[in-house]
Amino acid sequence: MSRTPSDYRKFYTCPNKGVLDPKKGSPEGYVTKDGSWAAVPLMGSETKLVIIHNGEQVHVARNYDAAKTYILKEKKKK
Repeated sequence: MSRTPSDYRKFYTCPNKGVLDPKKGSPEGYVTKDGSWAAVPLMGSETKLVIIHNGEQVHVARNYDAAKTYILKEKKKK
């Protein structure tokens, strides 16, 4: 009798399924090379990111793509 389970997905469970779901956004956020801009996940939300510039919260983006677009647009202004 084999010790291998018939369905390996039930045997190897992932505790962070929401983190691995591509529709949830990017959980690790985004930081510019110089470190002056960052997008970090908003507590209590699965998709929203808070944009921080020089230590101050300046904007809340609805998802990773919107946050990155906002940061790149603001960097061009300055």
